[in-house]
Amino acid sequence: MPITSRIEASEMLVAFEGHLRHERGLSGNTVRAYLGDLSHLVDAVAGSEADADAVLHGLGLADLRAWLAAMASAGLSRTTLARRGASARAFFAWAHDSGRLEANPALRLASARPASTIPDVISIDDVLALLETARRRCDDGDAIHQRDWMALELLYATGMRVGELVGVDVNDVDLRERLVRVMGKGGKERMVPFGEPAAKALDLWLEDGRQALLSSESGSALLLGRRGARADQRQVREAVHRLCRLARVPDIAPHGLRHTAATHLLDGGSDLRSVQEVLGHASLTTTQRYTHVSADRLRTAYQLAHPRA
Repeated sequence: MPITSRIEASEMLVAFEGHLRHERGLSGNTVRAYLGDLSHLVDAVAGSEADADAVLHGLGLADLRAWLAAMASAGLSRTTLARRGASARAFFAWAHDSGRLEANPALRLASARPASTIPDVISIDDVLALLETARRRCDDGDAIHQRDWMALELLYATGMRVGELVGVDVNDVDLRERLVRVMGKGGKERMVPFGEPAAKALDLWLEDGRQALLSSESGSALLLGRRGARADQRQVREAVHRLCRLARVPDIAPHGLRHTAATHLLDGGSDLRSVQEVLGHASLTTTQRYTHVSADRLRTAYQLAHPRA
């Protein structure tokens, strides 16, 4: 759904939303980010009461540059600036190509490159402690505890995004072959393997926990909430943070488990192409971020262990 009532009243932005959802197949979160950035642009230029279509028709390159410069002066991160610049370029390119605008004012718009950050990861020992805590917590028979163990095992085993995990259906899981079908960004499907520990957690959840939570709202969803509907990302995030506290390991988000899985795969000898396939990265450049983490660890180990380091 669009973010504001003013966006709902804007024919051009509604059409752009449809383009993002149905032609480009972008996720709901990505679509909301695009529309939010464009709403911010209109508000910054003309205020929240302005007609969005009229404002967007009248914008020029100087207006867009001033918008980005004002945000940079306000201290917004390079990542946010880069995303908002990309949103503007995508919108005006679409509007021009579809004949809604005579010119594309963002054609020469440059923006900051996102900061190249090394992802947060936790050690193998910390991961094992986290997963063991989640497993032992299931001893009380609570269906939600069984779900949380299964969710953590799958996140670490497959490196999938939390949004991908909550979108998995029961029929997407092949326990015999230990494969799960994942629908990634842009509607791209991939098959990802998982190991025996994740299979055990899945088996317990499917045979016990999920059966206890089934309701008329469950449908084919793999992860369910307490009331039987499909679990959402917030529930999984809360579970991960809660279990980190219980296990007394560094706090990490579900996406941190994705980073951790990728780093541990590379540390264990997996090649970049294989990790790219597992994570569903469109570009190998994205996957290469994890090599920096592994190289830093190798350098630290070398300096600690080598007598002539």
